[in-house]
Amino acid sequence: MAHHGWAGRPPASEAEARQRIVDATARCVDRHGAAKTTLSDVATELGVTRQTVYRHFARVSDIIAEVAAQGADAFVDRLVAHLRDITDPARAVVEGMIFCIRTIPAEPRVSLLLHLDDTDAFTRGATTSTTIAYGARMLRRFTVDWQAAGITDTDLLGLAEMIMRLLSSFLQHPGSTPQDEVQLRALLERWLAPALRGQNAVTHPS
Repeated sequence: MAHHGWAGRPPASEAEARQRIVDATARCVDRHGAAKTTLSDVATELGVTRQTVYRHFARVSDIIAEVAAQGADAFVDRLVAHLRDITDPARAVVEGMIFCIRTIPAEPRVSLLLHLDDTDAFTRGATTSTTIAYGARMLRRFTVDWQAAGITDTDLLGLAEMIMRLLSSFLQHPGSTPQDEVQLRALLERWLAPALRGQNAVTHPS
């Protein structure tokens, strides 16, 4: 691996190089925003050439996705803890959505994952393979027996895509989102929960 630049401290491994690129990108995003951060900015931050960055990441969007995923891990830990006693798939998704809608605006790294700072990109951001896969991994951490509910791993990817689409829409247009939590829960219970209450799903207690 080439060690040119790196402010005089070349990385000892491929993994270290990638992590230092991710960390440098996070600093650039904090200063310039995701939409204005370029590979040149990242290279300058690291003291390397653009080609050095290209050896590890093909596009700046790939690095930003990794910044977002790493930064979102702590948020997901909190979400899973919030839902720890919920085993019903429908209830877990509804309560998880409410938690995300109320909490994500104060979580810049999660907002970055959904491209909420870029009006033109937020829909694409919600449906990239990286974001959907991340959403599916998040769902697998819920205390829900998805198989017992008749929901396969393939289904989880589809469910993750729908959740990301809905979540991005709610967050991108907060003025149209019910501000009262009771109303928001009623909306999600009416239109989202039934899709998760199939023949094998646990019935949500009234």
